[in-house]
Amino acid sequence: MMKRRNTRHRAFDPDPDAPQRCCDMPDCEKPAGYRAPRSRETLNQYYWFCLEHVREYNARWDYYKGMSPGQIEAHLRADIAWDRPSWAFGQSAKPGKQTFNEEDVLDPLDILGQNRRSRAERAKSRATPGAPEALREPLATLGLPWPVTLDDAKARYRSLARKHHPDANNGDRRSEERLKSINVAFTALRAHLMSEGLEKAG
Repeated sequence: MMKRRNTRHRAFDPDPDAPQRCCDMPDCEKPAGYRAPRSRETLNQYYWFCLEHVREYNARWDYYKGMSPGQIEAHLRADIAWDRPSWAFGQSAKPGKQTFNEEDVLDPLDILGQNRRSRAERAKSRATPGAPEALREPLATLGLPWPVTLDDAKARYRSLARKHHPDANNGDRRSEERLKSINVAFTALRAHLMSEGLEKAG
């Protein structure tokens, strides 16, 4: 029975495309079977080493050598976007070009529709008859109807605070601002409900 020949390239086998030459390390006469980039700027140009010297070279290789922390961060950010410019969602790359419009987006799951309904509900809550004028904005921010109990307000506040806390959103600045507005709204609503409770108790 004939044995099947294994043609897979093993991890430490020499590169099949290696040139027929000696190792680039000075005074080394071993065959060069392994390539390594010459520098950060010329990643497609290589040194050719023997196995021993490519391991030594790779152990000392530092892609970010000579770069400041700011340059390293900028380089990482460029890599995330594949070295292409990016803009905030809803902004246009070209001045004067129309920005994002929800109505232009195909939305089979009605995700944007839910957002529109949520905004409509907040607007409705601002105009809810019977709610004190000073509480309409706090109620809209917290997404609460009127009348509301202090226990319901506390439960809603805890839920929103967990959802929008910066620690739960990778330090997102918008989450931080949203949490501030939630805190202000809850403080105003709690003060009103507590004073209202004291008046009824008195």
